Amino acid sequence: MVLKTQVRLLRVGAWLLGLFPGARLLWRTGAGDLGANPIEELLHRTGDWALILLLAALAVTPLRIVTKWNPVTRVRRTLGLFAFAYVTSHFLIWLLLDQTLDFEFILEDIADRPFITVGFTAWLLLIPLAVTSTKGWIRRLGRRWQLLHRLVYVAGTLGVIHFYWKVKADTRWPWVAIGVLVVLLATRVPGWLENRRGARARAARQEPASVA
Repeated sequence: MVLKTQVRLLRVGAWLLGLFPGARLLWRTGAGDLGANPIEELLHRTGDWALILLLAALAVTPLRIVTKWNPVTRVRRTLGLFAFAYVTSHFLIWLLLDQTLDFEFILEDIADRPFITVGFTAWLLLIPLAVTSTKGWIRRLGRRWQLLHRLVYVAGTLGVIHFYWKVKADTRWPWVAIGVLVVLLATRVPGWLENRRGARARAARQEPASVA
């Protein structure tokens, strides 16, 4: 009973974390409280929360490793989908409001401006992860699902690079994001090494049988 209550509270917290920034941004838009450059403010805030939620999703497994509390993994998909929603909002605001669907300039920006190139690539990588996040796709893909969803580490790295390259002067927050990502990836290294040793051990055990 206590565990169910904890999981329920955890899920409520994940939903609030995902919904509150968007709701606040909508309220600010309706109130005309976005400053002198509303489009830029919308771009910045949706981009910020996309990265925050993506890092939060990446933090779930390290948190499980440190705390040994497996139920925390039940909010990983929620956080990841909210991150994708903010990334997509960020992209659509840029596409529709900033670039006004001028595809000639859009393609030039993607090709010629590195921070847009990596940001666009990160969004593309997140699309198949969002599509295959359901239980049905997990069953259909089997072990390939885990391989596919490792792209989230690439997307997270590209997102941090996009953030760093976008900021022109004050790079404190990009460096914080870089530090968080490095710590999250470092906590996964022992698990990856252990999995590789396990795979080699299984291969070594199977080799004599295959030779025979």
